[in-house]
Amino acid sequence: MSEQGTKKSGGLSRRDFLKLMGAAGTGLAFAPFVPFGNYMPNPSQASLEKVKVILPDGTQANVKTFPINHSEVITYPSTGDPALDAEAFRKWQFIRLPKEFGGDKEDVSSFRAYSMVCLHLWCLWKYWPEEGRKRGECPCHGSMYDARTGLAFAGPASLQAAPSNALAQLTFEEDADGFLWIHPPTWGVNQNGVIGYGRFVK
Repeated sequence: MSEQGTKKSGGLSRRDFLKLMGAAGTGLAFAPFVPFGNYMPNPSQASLEKVKVILPDGTQANVKTFPINHSEVITYPSTGDPALDAEAFRKWQFIRLPKEFGGDKEDVSSFRAYSMVCLHLWCLWKYWPEEGRKRGECPCHGSMYDARTGLAFAGPASLQAAPSNALAQLTFEEDADGFLWIHPPTWGVNQNGVIGYGRFVK
């Protein structure tokens, strides 16, 4: 008998394959009951309080001056440490909606802020104000987000079950002078959402 014929196959045996499939099936069965939000890299350990909406130029956003159908990247929560503040999980697309979506109102209803972390594979998406677009688009795999709701309506993120099809969001209030402030968020799928995981749209 040849030496080659006496060697055992290096492949996976049928028994081992079935064990692996059984373990995978068990894991998937319990996946919906795992509180994934507790394990995502949200800035939830930060001391969250009402803070100004600070634009990249250092000014505070104001309902009277921020352009309609325009967006800027804001950092929340900001630590003051440039390295920490550069983390993707602290970056938000701060959007004033187009006029046809109510963006011409001089109040908080004109504004949205969504986590820039795409719900598909965590690439960073951005808002496109051009005619025929006016939506969030992820450059990696083509997921698209409704600027009014943060809900994915095209691409792989739109095929994911809720809550993993809607972006985490921030909410605002305005003061007597029209300046915008961020409300302290509650990181949970039924509230502001979980960055990188999503939220339920009410």
